[in-house]
Amino acid sequence: MTSGIVLSLNVGRSEPNPAKDTDATGIGKRPVDHAVTVRRPGPKTTGLHSGVVGDFIGDTKHHGGDDQAVYAYAVEDYAWWAAELGRDLTPGLFGENLTTEGLDLYNAVLGEQWQVGDGVLLQTTFGRIPCSTFQHRMAEPRWIKRFAATNRTGAYLRILQEGEIRPGDRIEVVDRPAHGLTLAEAFDIYMHAPENLPRLLVAEALPPSLRDDIEKRLAKSSA
Repeated sequence: MTSGIVLSLNVGRSEPNPAKDTDATGIGKRPVDHAVTVRRPGPKTTGLHSGVVGDFIGDTKHHGGDDQAVYAYAVEDYAWWAAELGRDLTPGLFGENLTTEGLDLYNAVLGEQWQVGDGVLLQTTFGRIPCSTFQHRMAEPRWIKRFAATNRTGAYLRILQEGEIRPGDRIEVVDRPAHGLTLAEAFDIYMHAPENLPRLLVAEALPPSLRDDIEKRLAKSSA
């Protein structure tokens, strides 16, 4: 199995959101230098929203909840984007809670489990679908389409075991499902290759809401 570290631990506060009808956004994550508690937030719209205590989520219809409790992005993918965009990109810019180093998130398997620090256990659930808030934050032409086209989506995570995460904590991949479906492949199928949607249903870790959506799309296409 592979391992990495929490290069930066990032928490967002409430800020005005000019890109959506929601009044505020927490996409502006900032690094912290202390331990942060992570716990299951519950349902997306009615729960505690973020899995990271103290982290704010404004658009609770599309973000947060148990299946998007924590968001991770790799510094290696930041480096790829920095070269592509010709600008410096700092941890937290993409709105991630964990900026990782040493983990290949592009080839992470959907449903793999990460042990973070002494006791926290996280599980990858899907990649991040870009939105207008992200577009506004980046101020790059056609950012939503460009981000989606690369499949460098980072990883949404559910919390299997609660606890504390600290900057510098070691991340160990302790379990990897045998189906081998990567986050990048799953995202590409969902966004760009509907003929391969049945492939996604092999992943038990797929969020129930996403599974329902896929099954509805498949039923509609076969009708």
